[in-house]
Amino acid sequence: MRILVAPDKFAGTLTAVEAADAIAEGWRRCAPGDDVVTVPMADGGPGFVDVLHSSLGGELLAATVSGPLGEPVPATFLLAGDAAYIESAQACGLALLPLSDDGRTPVPGVAARASTYGVGELIAHAVDAGARRVVVGLGGSGTNDGGAGLLAALGAVATPSEALRGGPESLAGLSALDLAPAKARLDGVELVAASDVDNPLLGLRGATNVFGPQKGLVSDSDRLAADGALTTFADLADRRVADHRGAGAAGGLGYGLLLLGGVREPGFDTVAHAVGLPELVAGVDLVITGEGKLDWQSMSGKVVSGLAALAGPALRPCLAFAGAVQVGNRELRANGIEAAYAMVDIVGADASFGRPRESLAAVAERVARTWSR
Repeated sequence: MRILVAPDKFAGTLTAVEAADAIAEGWRRCAPGDDVVTVPMADGGPGFVDVLHSSLGGELLAATVSGPLGEPVPATFLLAGDAAYIESAQACGLALLPLSDDGRTPVPGVAARASTYGVGELIAHAVDAGARRVVVGLGGSGTNDGGAGLLAALGAVATPSEALRGGPESLAGLSALDLAPAKARLDGVELVAASDVDNPLLGLRGATNVFGPQKGLVSDSDRLAADGALTTFADLADRRVADHRGAGAAGGLGYGLLLLGGVREPGFDTVAHAVGLPELVAGVDLVITGEGKLDWQSMSGKVVSGLAALAGPALRPCLAFAGAVQVGNRELRANGIEAAYAMVDIVGADASFGRPRESLAAVAERVARTWSR
């Protein structure tokens, strides 16, 4: 048999590359004669650059940029031909914010000061390196500034002069804005926002109200203040663009990219096109995907649902591996997934979290006994 293994990351335990390798290792232990092809996947969030590099090759270029609170942080972007791929989480990710006492969520209110300035710096580095197409993966951000910091890093001018750099807290005092220098900086460059999020910038379905709580904007007053600041910003930048699909992605980072003439593409589609995934699916007998937790979010715009959507028309069965599965068999099959296998059910929670690579390989070995001919 010819098997395509194309998982997302298992958040908190395995990168997509590590997960793909573990599944392939376990499968080959049971079925050494099978041809197992690994294609790690991502949808624009953490791991975006590594996944594309593993498939496209190209050159990883290092840069030091501003983190969400202004501290210098290391980052890399991928240059493949004249296309550059940037992972916004490397410059403004949740992992770069100080955590509250629970060790999982950011300190309350910290996102009110967090900036996307470093993402703009990464785009500038990519353009200076010769990129004529810049794809920015959106996901895992710890910011809620509408992309204002990104615009400032690319040359946008504001009154007061620092209003764009200090998160929504600073945007509240914005009185004038000129985007022309930032647009000129990217003249002739195709800009793509890679994200599965289609929320607008403002309102009940906007960046602040939907995603703010996971970034530390917990109280109603914090969210009201942040959304009000973004409204002030949008009124001066372009209120119509604030309603576009994806403007609310990554705390409004999508809005900043759209203001500069960028287009939104689903993150999964961006990666699938780059690695030639439809052709790979058509050339195998079985498709395997997976992620850390398989739930209802997995069924909408994520890697698992994207693989299932490609496998169905090609008449290829699609299996899903996950740390935990929270969707029933009937619903899985309705979404194109033939069967799903949970690590916690097969090897137990302690092994799944304590030895994730070995555990995932063991699950793959067990499943191969059923599915390999």
